[in-house]
Amino acid sequence: MSYLSPLEMFYKWEQEKPNEIYLSQPVNRVWHHWTWREFGVEVRKMASYLKSLSLPKESKIALLSKNCAHWIMADMAIMMSGNVSVPLYPNLNPESLEKILNHSDSRLLFVGKLDNYKDMKPGVPSTIDCISFPFYSEDYPVWDELTKDIVPISENIIRSEEELATIIYTSGTTGEPKGVMHKFHNFSFATTNAVNVLPLKEESFFSYLPLCHIAERLLIQMGSLYCGGRVSFAESIETFSANLSEVSPTVFLGVPRIWTKFQQGILAKIPQKKLSILLKIPLVSYFLRKKIHKGLGLSNARNIFTGAAPTPIALINWFARLGINIQEAYAMTENTCYSHVSFKDTIKIGSVGQALPHCDVKISADKEILIKHDALMDGYYKMDHETNKTIINGWLHTGDEGTIDKDGFLTITGRVKDLFKTSKGKYIAPSPIEMKLSVNKNIAQVCVVGTGLPQPIAIVVLSERGKNRSKKDLKRSLVKTLDIVNHKLDTHQRLHNLIIVNDDWTVENRFLTPTMKIKRNLIEKSYNKNYEDWYNAEQVLIIE
Repeated sequence: MSYLSPLEMFYKWEQEKPNEIYLSQPVNRVWHHWTWREFGVEVRKMASYLKSLSLPKESKIALLSKNCAHWIMADMAIMMSGNVSVPLYPNLNPESLEKILNHSDSRLLFVGKLDNYKDMKPGVPSTIDCISFPFYSEDYPVWDELTKDIVPISENIIRSEEELATIIYTSGTTGEPKGVMHKFHNFSFATTNAVNVLPLKEESFFSYLPLCHIAERLLIQMGSLYCGGRVSFAESIETFSANLSEVSPTVFLGVPRIWTKFQQGILAKIPQKKLSILLKIPLVSYFLRKKIHKGLGLSNARNIFTGAAPTPIALINWFARLGINIQEAYAMTENTCYSHVSFKDTIKIGSVGQALPHCDVKISADKEILIKHDALMDGYYKMDHETNKTIINGWLHTGDEGTIDKDGFLTITGRVKDLFKTSKGKYIAPSPIEMKLSVNKNIAQVCVVGTGLPQPIAIVVLSERGKNRSKKDLKRSLVKTLDIVNHKLDTHQRLHNLIIVNDDWTVENRFLTPTMKIKRNLIEKSYNKNYEDWYNAEQVLIIE
């Protein structure tokens, strides 16, 4: 089957609704808007400028910026000019930035909306020219100045579906980031089929998760192109809630940490006991839910997704009682974010949904989830050995462990690669245990470890709620949770104790990937020297 490319979808809306707003971005609390025509002019002028540089065909051009209008403009201009985009996380350390820029053979770098570019700048090789975005200019030639006298490309350039569109470097929970190669067909196949089956039509999107990540790239950038939607951006963490409330999108994607923060914000205003009572009163419940939806900015949301990392079942159930039905989705960079989704009318809590059209899925003998469809990656850039370990006989080996029920609902049960062995020779899958512990609202993050110990232990980072409780109340709560969880586990899986560390695990200190997944290898490296002492400590140990 033939699919329209992202460029062809852009040309379609540019022609059919030139005066409708496509992108909206707040800068210093003032909203700036671009219609499809205005967006098209910017893309065509920058594409013309890029072509004037006479770079070799399919040169790699990197994008370093937080989400903003010019991020999408730059990506489309790179496509239109015949080159390949390399999107980068906007919080890379200079060493990682330099490594990726060199590995990808990037010839040019767009530098945009960033919090600490001066710290990152040493990672930009002197051989790479840079272009600054408007509003966030660094000491480089600025977009508007470069395109001021440029004649925009007038023809509708079409790229072959087999041409390389992008190289997306994975955030890497273990080991080195790998450059995932996707051709234009992969975007076309994945987005067309996803938009049609959900279905999405002229939606309002809210963009705040990194556009360099495949989920945001496919849902927000590609989704808006393929459904003729509108994209509004968050300005900052400080303005996030206000921006979301102003936009009130019809589609919203939140990673688990966002849903936890939403929950904590609600409970800070209405304690759980009072909330439970109010939700039992029919008329009061109706208006309370409506008020909460409006306060969160989700009044108009028709599809509310979560993904990137496991979301606790208790958290999904909690929001369901508020009338916010969260749809879990599951996919990877390597399969163009096209795999499984929970459709809003058939949510089965605890599963990540059913396979999308034309997506084959099976479970291997060792319980690994295998995926096959026409939009699997072309491979890891310059890493054939890793590619051949990941795609075998046409099947993508996800590294995730799971089960499929009779109705086709997929449940993730852990990571094949995250298994560790205790001193008793028993293998432990940490993820399911962590999900059970995270029911306790005093826990923000948890990592179950125990290589070489008789029984596993859990390292815990407290939530704001947990940090504000007395030690006595906190310990009582965690001991109770520990007992409940251990009764649900096999003997060899039972946790010996909980260790409360006083560190925060953040993207900035590299304990989390940019998509908020914990980096187990870094946690192990940082704490494993303490395991034996911790194991011999009390049931709940608070590290001061």
